[in-house]
Amino acid sequence: MQDLEINARLTIPASELHWLFCRSSGAGGQNVNKVESAVRLSWSVQESACLGPFRLQRLLERHRARLVNGCLVVSVSEERSQYQNRQIALQRLAALIREGIQPLPPSRKATRPTRSSQRRRVDAKKQRGAIKRQRRSRPGLDE
Repeated sequence: MQDLEINARLTIPASELHWLFCRSSGAGGQNVNKVESAVRLSWSVQESACLGPFRLQRLLERHRARLVNGCLVVSVSEERSQYQNRQIALQRLAALIREGIQPLPPSRKATRPTRSSQRRRVDAKKQRGAIKRQRRSRPGLDE
């Protein structure tokens, strides 16, 4: 097995990754019945030695809903080949971890619309209302 490189500063050793292989469901003919091509990759976030306390906390907060017994789990059964499913699982886990350790974006500072933009909006509404008023049918002489 190979180590999982998240970025230039973070690499998860292969010894921390736990693989489970099972038979895949769905299309594939006889291959589905005899080959264990589905892959389930799990990584124990709490027990990992490669994460610092800040990254660990951030990852736990971001992916709280995805954690199963303290493990981040990825299941893949898209391809017929176990090797291809393993590569996809590694990529997905790396993407999840990369997303989880990113710092939160700065919170949006609430602003108010300017007076001129409010005027433009109201003027546009009045103009649109005037156009619609012109389209109305006018009462004829017999009514």
